[in-house]
Amino acid sequence: MKAIGLTQFGGPEVLKVIDLPEPEPGPGEVRIRVHAVAVNPADITFRSGGRAAQLADRAAPYIPGMDAAGVVDKLGEDSDGRLAVGDRVIAYVIPFGPHGGSYAEKIAVAAASVVPAPPGASFPEASTLLLNATTARLSLDALALPPAATVAVVGGAGAVGGYAIQLAKADGLTVLADAAPSDDKLVRALGADMVAEKRADAAAAIRGQLPDGAPGLIDTAALDALALPAVADGGGLVTLKGWTGPSERGIVIHPVSSFGSATNTALFDRLRSQAQNGILTLRVADVLSAAMAAEAQRRLAAGGVRGRLVLDFSQPL
Repeated sequence: MKAIGLTQFGGPEVLKVIDLPEPEPGPGEVRIRVHAVAVNPADITFRSGGRAAQLADRAAPYIPGMDAAGVVDKLGEDSDGRLAVGDRVIAYVIPFGPHGGSYAEKIAVAAASVVPAPPGASFPEASTLLLNATTARLSLDALALPPAATVAVVGGAGAVGGYAIQLAKADGLTVLADAAPSDDKLVRALGADMVAEKRADAAAAIRGQLPDGAPGLIDTAALDALALPAVADGGGLVTLKGWTGPSERGIVIHPVSSFGSATNTALFDRLRSQAQNGILTLRVADVLSAAMAAEAQRRLAAGGVRGRLVLDFSQPL
């Protein structure tokens, strides 16, 4: 089978079409014929060497990718009975796991990491859900704000930020998001109650709307310490790139990673249901041939993408 992988870490140009044996699903696993793969910032980190330590004992090539949508084409032993050959599904994939990532025509993955695709969603649309919505859900759970409290979302026009806005509204929270003027209509359509104009001093912009600061803030833009002034005394700050402080004014920092939830089937089912019911909007920025993975990563790194770029694996590479 064909895959997109790399034999050395580096820029987008290291991504190449490669030949690999078809993976065989082991006990408790399923194999998926991949149709679409969302391109995420985590893929860029993986390609550039940010996960080299986790791959130190494995031989190249390395396959990026954490989201996939496709069709189950083989079941391993001891499957739990939820899935059948021919099912349209979505999967959360760990690229430094035993089978590599999702940039491939076929992948083997734990059955617990796979749920049915939202009915009516195309494969490209469905592929944008799990990684980003899981991160947003875990971020809100970490803050544990009471109903009607205000959460600030930095980067509300992005994929994680957009899901965070929609999930927060579903939780009964009030949402302030920062956005460029060109994205004001978008973040309001996603459900933001207040919009602070995006600028270099994001904290000052948020304080302009919330003089006492936000009780909770989800930092999808990796502001880290620069986000602290926007948080109320004793509030909570979610970081997504591992930053843990130091903090100030009793603010609790919550570094959030979705890797520990890779087999949280109940969470994935809940998110799939919310997408099916229109609570979550599946946003595709563009669909590119899988062979254009390097270009997709360049476009993502350049910024300004709204929704997710998606690689089309439905056609032979």
